[in-house]
Amino acid sequence: MRVAVTGAAGFIGGNLLRGLNAIGIDDIVATDDLTDGRKYRNLANARIADYLDHRDFYAALAAGRLGAFDAILHEGACSDTMEHDGRLMMDLNYRCSRQLLDYCEATGTRLLYASSAAVYGGESHFVEQPQYERPLNVYGYSKLLFDQVVRRRQHQMSQVAGFRYFNVYGPGEAHKDRMASVAFHHINQLRDSGRVRLFGEYGGYAAGEHRRDFVHVDDVVRVKLWFLEHPGQSGIFNLGTGRAQPFNDIARAVVNGVRARDQKPPLDLSAQVAQGLVEYVEFPEALKGKYQSFTQADISRLRAAGYEAPFLSVEDGVAAYVDHVLGEG
Repeated sequence: MRVAVTGAAGFIGGNLLRGLNAIGIDDIVATDDLTDGRKYRNLANARIADYLDHRDFYAALAAGRLGAFDAILHEGACSDTMEHDGRLMMDLNYRCSRQLLDYCEATGTRLLYASSAAVYGGESHFVEQPQYERPLNVYGYSKLLFDQVVRRRQHQMSQVAGFRYFNVYGPGEAHKDRMASVAFHHINQLRDSGRVRLFGEYGGYAAGEHRRDFVHVDDVVRVKLWFLEHPGQSGIFNLGTGRAQPFNDIARAVVNGVRARDQKPPLDLSAQVAQGLVEYVEFPEALKGKYQSFTQADISRLRAAGYEAPFLSVEDGVAAYVDHVLGEG
């Protein structure tokens, strides 16, 4: 199988390369923007056939110089939810995706692409239906607009599947800086300052009790590879665990993961707070009215498509992630 992976040096893209390699696929054209050279690490231990800068890739694709692909796995995007340059966001997240969709429809190539739970905005129901789609920023809108195009055209495609990622965490995200997962930041806060910081009370939620659907990147890769192996499945799917957990669970798992490496017994949250290992800070003014206090993927459509594997819990996934980050130093 010959595939192209966009955003291949990114967090999910890099993990996807290694997942493809694990099932014997290495005829891969990888493309990204390596202006931030730190991202090379996500390519370095993967087997690929070629690498192109993303500008060269789209130009070559349009000119028909890349040959045929069996599938394109599209992870490339501007994922900074605080980016306010709408022109940039729509160019990278919408127009590039449209170009790939047009190419795949014209050539019979399968397309698996990254959408986002940001399309739901402040909704309390997370179901893949238009009445629940109310993005709070231009990032969410750029993803939603492409999803809407896919809905109109999916029956003309050999396979097209979009995945609305919830809060993904795991190895390979260090270059994301402030956009890295809360688990990554907590591990580094604990290592650097001896404590983990969480937002205090806001929006009817107690300190640290804002809840998200946290999904390990290994589960994201497993889902994408399952769809690659099941070409009859198309549509737009939530990709989360289906279970919301509070940020307090992330903090507790990080602290206890580090303690386990130091051969210390686990502590419950109240003990961690009492010992100053977890502290709460005032909710930022800049995020008020723009913050998803609760997300929980409805994964009924994913299960109905036939994906049956269990998802890692926060406790298990974060423990493994702590070992990975601290093991790398």
